[in-house]
Amino acid sequence: MIPMLALYQADTRLESFRFEPSTPARTVHIAGSFNNWNKDATPMKLDTDGRTWSVSVRLPYGRSFYKFVVNGEMWLTDPKATAIDDGNGNQNSLRSVTPADYATPAKPNDGIVARSALRHDQQVPELNYDRGQLSVQLRVRSGDVSGVQLISAGKTHAMKQLATDELYAHYGASIPWDRKSDFTYRFRLQSGGKGTMFGDGGLGVVKPFRLEAKSFRPFIVPQQISRGPMYQIFPDRFANGSKANDPANVMPWDGVPTYGNRFGGDAIGVAQNLGYLASLGVQTIYFNPIFASPSNHRYEADSFKLVDPEFGTNADFADMAKAMANRKMGIVMDFAFNHTSPRFFAFKDIMERGEASPYTKWYFIKRYPVVVQDNPPYEAWFGFPSMPKVDLMYAPAKEHMLSIVPFWRSLAPNLVGARLDVANEVDMRFWRAFRKSTKTMDPNFWILGEHWGDGDPWLKGDQWDSMMGYQFREACLQYFAYGNGSADTFAQRLNSIYNSYAPQVSRNLMLLISSHDTARFLTLAKGDQTKQMLAATVQFTWPGVPSIYYGEELGMEGDRDPDNRRGMRWDLASDDNPMLRYYRKLAKVRASNPALQEGELSDVSGSQTTGLVRYRRTLGKNQAWVVLNTGKKPQTVTLPARSLRWQDALSGVAVTLQDNTISFLLNPGQSAVLLPTGQKAHHSVRSDPSASAQTIRHSHATF
Repeated sequence: MIPMLALYQADTRLESFRFEPSTPARTVHIAGSFNNWNKDATPMKLDTDGRTWSVSVRLPYGRSFYKFVVNGEMWLTDPKATAIDDGNGNQNSLRSVTPADYATPAKPNDGIVARSALRHDQQVPELNYDRGQLSVQLRVRSGDVSGVQLISAGKTHAMKQLATDELYAHYGASIPWDRKSDFTYRFRLQSGGKGTMFGDGGLGVVKPFRLEAKSFRPFIVPQQISRGPMYQIFPDRFANGSKANDPANVMPWDGVPTYGNRFGGDAIGVAQNLGYLASLGVQTIYFNPIFASPSNHRYEADSFKLVDPEFGTNADFADMAKAMANRKMGIVMDFAFNHTSPRFFAFKDIMERGEASPYTKWYFIKRYPVVVQDNPPYEAWFGFPSMPKVDLMYAPAKEHMLSIVPFWRSLAPNLVGARLDVANEVDMRFWRAFRKSTKTMDPNFWILGEHWGDGDPWLKGDQWDSMMGYQFREACLQYFAYGNGSADTFAQRLNSIYNSYAPQVSRNLMLLISSHDTARFLTLAKGDQTKQMLAATVQFTWPGVPSIYYGEELGMEGDRDPDNRRGMRWDLASDDNPMLRYYRKLAKVRASNPALQEGELSDVSGSQTTGLVRYRRTLGKNQAWVVLNTGKKPQTVTLPARSLRWQDALSGVAVTLQDNTISFLLNPGQSAVLLPTGQKAHHSVRSDPSASAQTIRHSHATF
């Protein structure tokens, strides 16, 4: 079999960049989505005119974003390029690249197929086994074919267009497979005439692809993580349970956050408020780093095996974990293996002993002596001297980092997962070793990578299980908060993200609308709570793991870091808070129906004229319809259905079946989650005696 990846290395093109700074520069680099925004990775050369800097970079087809970095610190957009907002208040320059055979418009029946677009890689997600079905995908140019068929064992299966964008359309089909016999198949592309075969070797090749059953290993991800919402806690800002561990300069709880100040949040404070989190149906708490560190965010660790004294002790952490376990709550810890603080034992030894240190190969040292300064003599994350980068492929450093998760698991048996900081900047070989290590410890351990773009290279079954859903956030932000695009484009965007990954991956993606690295959603929505409620409805009912950034459920606001890290607004944690009531209601509705937790996605659509967005979730006999009215007028919603009676689980309004459809009125800014009545509830949300039952009042504000 021809290794298919080798066929697609031409999915890039060499592009030239030129930049003339307004004042003379010592150095100019280009940083962008194509080099992980590494400001040191791609230097530009000064031309003979003494003013212009240039470089050629191989870019992938599609949209790439970039900036020029002058003298290692000034990030500037390209004045000759289109500027695009990144969703966090930053402007980046855009360069779009298309293949040469895209020069003429695509036509579905002209008999011409763009060869550069064709791709079928025998890896996840283009070849995937899930829930007894083998799914097969083929990528073609958008608008280039009238149809695609999968041919296997003498049978022809129509392939459905799963997603499309400005460059590509993805077609897919799923068929049962017993995993006992080899599976052979090829594709037929319809573009005028009888169609053209695509087999193992390319267009016009009849030889079929072959999947060998004996060597096939399905990609299995933990299922339990998707059942309930996750709650993200920035440790210093959630709750101060003990004044005894406060630093001398602790801020008042309602103080203004800066890059360096402390508010005194600790493990005891978390333990004291688990009842509140239980009332939200929280099943997992994701903690930003808790390790000893010189910074308030603790992403630069002095030690990965010691709790920061301001957060408590290792014993305090273990006690908190036990209290969580008693409520059946799991823990996800945040690990920045990529770098340490300069006070980490290995780096500290290098600074003290220089080249005589036995730890010199733990880091990327450029010259001696090693001192912490601007333009440091070692490789550092984003050039920050306080974050020296670790060589994770050096065996002693690698083994130390791999020992960290088992260490914390011994203190907290309910440690169910790890969030991996700047995970796309770490050597993939380390993540493969990390997966082997953690899955040996526990096959259900959840591996969550941080990446803001396309995570496909890391989500093929050998590295991560999931990633942070910044693509999902961007779609919600653009549509709900900013009002950009139509309901149709929003639905297409969500569907495209879902189909970018294997279904089992999409069902466990972290769905967020705010985080410690972004401005809060409500602030970007200019305080419009209806917009956040609409986004939250999607967050709790779309496939994935809904993640609440602390205080989001209270209507907390906050601009970009550090303002997004204000002290938790406990004064808003009241039954009178409509946002809190709505989040509690969403959690209960999700918990009441397995289809909303783990169900298959179908019937995704949006109406450009009415503003209605709808989709269906199905798991066995359990099903749910989700509908949002993002328009400006009341709309009558009509849905196909089989059950005799349905109920909007958010409002409690019953809907009756007539002629195999259900119809109801939905007001602007309102959502409905339709469930068949009499359906058995599973995975019920845990209630807390101190939390009174809530009813939801729908917002009728115009969106």
